[in-house]
Amino acid sequence: MGSEENDVKLRILQAAKKLFAQQGFNATTVRQICEEAGANVSLVSYYFGGKDKVFEALFKEYFPRDVLEGDQITRLDPVSGLKLLIREITAYRRREPEIISLLQQEIVLQSPRMNKIQELTMPIWILLRDWLKLGREQGVFHFRSLDHTFISVLGSILFHNKTYYFKQLLDNQEEDPDSILEDLTTFIFQAIGYKEQS
Repeated sequence: MGSEENDVKLRILQAAKKLFAQQGFNATTVRQICEEAGANVSLVSYYFGGKDKVFEALFKEYFPRDVLEGDQITRLDPVSGLKLLIREITAYRRREPEIISLLQQEIVLQSPRMNKIQELTMPIWILLRDWLKLGREQGVFHFRSLDHTFISVLGSILFHNKTYYFKQLLDNQEEDPDSILEDLTTFIFQAIGYKEQS
């Protein structure tokens, strides 16, 4: 594949990512994507095979697989594993806010595209649940319901940045990413009953 072809494909994906996040998948047309990308409308079919395939390609292109690569991740203890996931997902959320917004829209809408998203994300959520369960079994974490705790931790990590609805109630202080990560990690670990060993 030539570099010009790669460039056009990438422009189409970037345009789709922006428009899907702003308007939603259903409200975005192929024509709008191509206008945003400065590409001929026939190229979406030619390169991807339609709007649905553009959606799939977005998650393949922009979803981080490196978090799960290597067998050493499954050997992490629950505390280290949970800290790693919080850090990596928070960094990804900062790096790819449009993909996160699109992911959240699709979850809320329970769209027919959920299967494609689940194929990519489920291994991460299984790891999160397994670490919570193992941590409780080892007496490191203390909580009643694994299901409720899993959903609460997941919500804290994934939806943490959705503050625009509550903007009038917030101090509107810009915080640096490291402070946000530290506060989020502290909050989650307190919520699951973890006490730092001294």
